[in-house]
Amino acid sequence: MIRTILTYPNPELKKKSAPVNIITEATRDLARDMSETMYDAPGVGLAAPQIGVHQRIIAIDVTGRDERPDLIVVINPVIVHAEGEAYEEEGCLSVPKYAANVRRHAHVVVKGLDLDGNEQTWRAEGLLAIAFQHEIDHLDGILFVDHLSPLKRDLFQRKIRKMAETAAGAP
Repeated sequence: MIRTILTYPNPELKKKSAPVNIITEATRDLARDMSETMYDAPGVGLAAPQIGVHQRIIAIDVTGRDERPDLIVVINPVIVHAEGEAYEEEGCLSVPKYAANVRRHAHVVVKGLDLDGNEQTWRAEGLLAIAFQHEIDHLDGILFVDHLSPLKRDLFQRKIRKMAETAAGAP
């Protein structure tokens, strides 16, 4: 089922998510809904808080549209190692019509559980490393715009206000 993606400045996006203690059929259903929602958007990642569920679950697929899907679902993901530096443009399904360069680690090692409760380890670089960091941030109530400099964050806030005013019909 495709769910509604919460958008900035919804306060639900700033809440920290709780660990998943028991993986149930409801957990698997949620992961399926997240994946369908992510592909429908379309996006390369989605965290449960983005659909209003405050559980530590992420879904990622960085393959291109013409490639075979390679879905990664991680429960209770944790970055256990990070190194290097990447400075790439990011966008977010919860922050539509806005993108900005964000400084991230170039390589990460992530541990977490798969949908069967087995511990897995992912070694990632490039877009996958960025997606892991971006989605795990969501679990802690952090948006990519929170990584911007104060000046860029202020410009972002102004743009959002202007878009809201335009949508409301203000001059």
